[in-house]
Parts: sequence; structure tokens; C-alpha cells
Amino acid sequence: MKTAICYYSVHHGNTLKVVRAMAEVGDIDLIDIRTRQTVRLEDYDCIGLASGIYGFAVHKDLVAFARQYLPAGKPVFFVCTYAGAKGSGAKDLYRIAFQKGCPVLGEFGCRGYNTFGPFKLFGGSGKGLPNDADLARAREFYRSIAEK
Repeated sequence: MKTAICYYSVHHGNTLKVVRAMAEVGDIDLIDIRTRQTVRLEDYDCIGLASGIYGFAVHKDLVAFARQYLPAGKPVFFVCTYAGAKGSGAKDLYRIAFQKGCPVLGEFGCRGYNTFGPFKLFGGSGKGLPNDADLARAREFYRSIAEK
């Protein structure tokens, strides 16, 4: 299954670590949405959308990217990294998928290292995350997606 994972990862690269782990076990092209490269997502069997959680939601640039480029009817999955609990961080992506008739195959999430805002004063939270166990779970999540 040919998959594109479109991601937004800044600060400590938590999300990038997770999607790279997934790419180790599948036929996956990683697309950094910040590079503004030309993408033809309709050429893929499945699309992953990945971001850290910023203020309880995935990054607004990933939402805008999905709104503009996600092909109608294409199977999708979501990947989120977060400081505490992810809550309903991917709700905007679910809404876009629903509007475009895209079946959602699943969502992966794990904690990541965070030094944003007040966390910086205390040396950050989630040091060492995502760790090897998180990355192993990410690989297994993608394997389960590829089997669907």
C-alpha cells in the first residue's frame, strides 16, 4: 500500500520521529507541509496527517493543508504528539475527512518532549519522549493500517 504521511513537526521534532518510525515498516513518502512542495495525493492509496497538538488542536497549517489537498474518498489516518493528554486534538481533521467522504482508518498518539510556555521554566515535560516503546507502537499502528 503506497502511503503519504503529510506532517507538521517543529520544536523538538516529536512528530517527525514518529512518522519516520512508521516509514521504516511501509511504503511511505513523508511530506513536510512546510516545504510547499508539489503533492499529488490522489496517487496514493492512503494518506496520513500528522502534527503536534498546539493549544488543544493539530496545527492550523495542517488543517488548511488537509482542507485544500486531501482527495475526496481517500482513506486517512491521523498521528498526534502532545505534552499531556491529546484530548480531541484531531477533531478538525475528522471533520474534514467526513466532509470529503474519507474513511478514517485510525489515530495514533503519544506524548513528546515539550518546552513550550511555562514548561520551559522547569526544563520541559516528557523528557526522552517519544521513546523506543512509543516508536514501536507507532510501527505496529501503521502495520495494522496497512492490513486494512
